[in-house]
Amino acid sequence: MSNDNDEIIRLEGIYKIFGPRPTGRAYELSQEGYGKNDVQQLTGHVVGLRDVNFSVRRGEIFVVMGLSGSGKSTALRTVNKLFHATAGHVWVDGVDVQQLDGTALQHFRREKMGMVFQHFALFPHRNVIDNVGYGLKVQGVGRAERNRAAIEALAMTGLDAYADSMPSQLSGGMQQRVGLARALASDPDILLMDEAFSALDPLIRRQMQDEMMAIQERVQKTILFITHDLNEALRIGDRVCIMKDGEVVQIGTPEEILTQPATGYVAEFVQDVDQGRVIEVREIMQEPQPVDRSLDLAPALRNLADRAGAFVLDDGGRPVALLTAADGIRAGSMGSTEVEAALRSDFEQCPPTATLNEVYAAAGRGLPIAVVDDDGVMVGNVDPRHIMEEMGRVEQLIDQFEREVFM
Repeated sequence: MSNDNDEIIRLEGIYKIFGPRPTGRAYELSQEGYGKNDVQQLTGHVVGLRDVNFSVRRGEIFVVMGLSGSGKSTALRTVNKLFHATAGHVWVDGVDVQQLDGTALQHFRREKMGMVFQHFALFPHRNVIDNVGYGLKVQGVGRAERNRAAIEALAMTGLDAYADSMPSQLSGGMQQRVGLARALASDPDILLMDEAFSALDPLIRRQMQDEMMAIQERVQKTILFITHDLNEALRIGDRVCIMKDGEVVQIGTPEEILTQPATGYVAEFVQDVDQGRVIEVREIMQEPQPVDRSLDLAPALRNLADRAGAFVLDDGGRPVALLTAADGIRAGSMGSTEVEAALRSDFEQCPPTATLNEVYAAAGRGLPIAVVDDDGVMVGNVDPRHIMEEMGRVEQLIDQFEREVFM
């Protein structure tokens, strides 16, 4: 087990074989590199996971994404030992969960993990507050204390006014918020969310994603989230793990998955994703390279080279004016020889975390955008052409993968 204090979950060499003899020939063939379909044809056993390795950092949203049969939910179920792994180790906060049994396992689950299911799994005969506090009741917590914790959790999900309602009186989205509140009520370190929003309508689903991310900002849980929807994965994940046929294909940030697909399989997935919604300005911004307003105009324009413009900074490093090639040429044609005569102050600014979609309208003006930190200090600049170049780069990668497949 790694001693990295930032790591709370680690899967090491996990195999999961379904069938009467999971440690027999099917396991041996899987170890030798035979694929899921080949193992099933040769042995009648199903490879759920094959040599799966990934780690989840404390406080992050780690999304495991894949189609049906990819092994994503199987991987999650090894973390709380709903599935016993055929081989390998699952470490959770220093404990090898796969070695736990009986009351030790039950206690560990209750103390460390909360689970949110795809289907709301609420007790229809219990009201909302009793549903939310049920896990605490099982732990032996008194009614007053568990009601207090339940109300706090319901308040985080905006449902404290519905504490006395019955599940049947709530919409699907509200019921799923009750499920999330139930997981939060016992204040676990880890939330396991298995296709938690998949049963919801698209609009409600997006609202739930927003709510979960807002709650995460406040409580900073470690969230292992399972989904088959790449858009959802890229929207909410700090990092994303893509699985196929029981194996890990690629792990990376949403930007890395989108802009650096490791295989043609990943590239196929990302080709339909709205790249501008995921890629952030910091991925494409360039060094500021400010211009000195005391310079003569001609050398300042030569220094621009192929850049659309450069910013003038104050003594604190904040952008105060912009020189563009077009403004410089115009000022020069009118007889001006100083940079000062060509400067403009009507430029756009954005933080490094702004997405390309968020700056697209500003880029439409054709002017460079100043990228500034929380104190307004310039940390980079973006030329409009770089936005279009980046958004076209993934399409080129996909074309390249397709050529390699069919050549």
